[in-house]
Amino acid sequence: MNVRERQESLAPQSRLQALMVDCEVEDFSGLGLLLGQAGYDMRMAASAPEALAEFAGGRIDLLICNTRVIDKDGGQWLENLVGQSPDLFVIFLSECSPVAITKGLGRLLGLHRHIVKPWNSEQFLAVIEQLNDQKITRYENIRLEQKNRALTKELAELNAAVELTAHEHDDELLEAHRKLKKSFVASIRMFSNLLEWRGGILAGHSRRVADLTRRTASIMQLSEAEQQNAFVAALIHDIAHITLPDGMLSKPVPSLSHEELDKYRNHSSLGEQLLLSIDDAHLVATLVRSHHERFDGAGYPDGLKGKDIPIGARIIAVADFYDDLMVGHLSSKPLTCAEARTLISHSRGAQFDPEVVDAFLQIVIQATPAPDPAPINVPCSELRPGMTLAQDFVSREGLVLLTAGRVLTPELMRRMQLRVDLGRKFPIRAVATAV
Repeated sequence: MNVRERQESLAPQSRLQALMVDCEVEDFSGLGLLLGQAGYDMRMAASAPEALAEFAGGRIDLLICNTRVIDKDGGQWLENLVGQSPDLFVIFLSECSPVAITKGLGRLLGLHRHIVKPWNSEQFLAVIEQLNDQKITRYENIRLEQKNRALTKELAELNAAVELTAHEHDDELLEAHRKLKKSFVASIRMFSNLLEWRGGILAGHSRRVADLTRRTASIMQLSEAEQQNAFVAALIHDIAHITLPDGMLSKPVPSLSHEELDKYRNHSSLGEQLLLSIDDAHLVATLVRSHHERFDGAGYPDGLKGKDIPIGARIIAVADFYDDLMVGHLSSKPLTCAEARTLISHSRGAQFDPEVVDAFLQIVIQATPAPDPAPINVPCSELRPGMTLAQDFVSREGLVLLTAGRVLTPELMRRMQLRVDLGRKFPIRAVATAV
């Protein structure tokens, strides 16, 4: 490295400054010329106080100190300078061996060298060059450390930004998933409505089973996902009934012929097959397949036993059995609520999961809950967006078009008005809510 490069690296704002501290007056003109070649301007001090005054008056890059000055006071002043200026170059001049003089100060000084008199110019320049290289290395290490800290900070900020973006994307994905889930449930309700279209003694059966299933699953503290899957499966647990003749569906199960009974018993596995083509319905399809399994292993189609039967299917089995008893689908006549409860209790641990039975009976035995506030009867012409249906909206043909709890929108209102004679007072049971 030449003089100009050294100056640009170490002190780009001005020439480098050297201070010679020696208690003896000597001719140092030759040393001044030598330092000039190395890129330094040299000043003189005869004692420690003069040296401190020079330091107070401006920057010093190189200190050349005769060890005799140090010997007078132990070098405490030099130790203080080094503590305040850790990048200070120090060259000791002495007529002794270097071991003797660095014993006290050598451990404190990083950028120092020791020259024993007499010296030659090449030796002196070599020492300065070594100090320059050492200092440049130190500066480079500091620069790299600072750069590393800056990059680390930048990386942390980038990671934070990426994480924030990821969270934003997560929110978007969650919202998209929510919409898809809502659309999926709406499609399931449509399938359920198709079953309702068949009418007969099973009209409303799927909706009632789904309601009982949801309430039972809630009491059993199933996870939100398990509750949702059980509810959806209950809505369409008999979806394969659309493949059966009306005559079969209108008969109680005990009156079916052997051939009809075989077809009827195939509806759970066929229902699973109908649902497997829907990506989001695989778990639901499993529950549909297993809702006629028995806790004792005597059910169909797979003869599953105990906890091998999915919990959702175990719940649907009880709710389905209860409603079938209440509408007369499993007997010659409908049973009362008390009679249906008794049969379910007697089947505890055999046909049905005891835990499910206990939870289910809490629903059907508990006192009738206080009725909801009476809905407002609003003519179709007076419907407004934001109103909430208190009951299912059923077409003239008996098909459920909108389920209870649906919040009306302008588009839904338009569709409803197409089904209603606006000249007649045809009240829609709806509860007005704040928009």
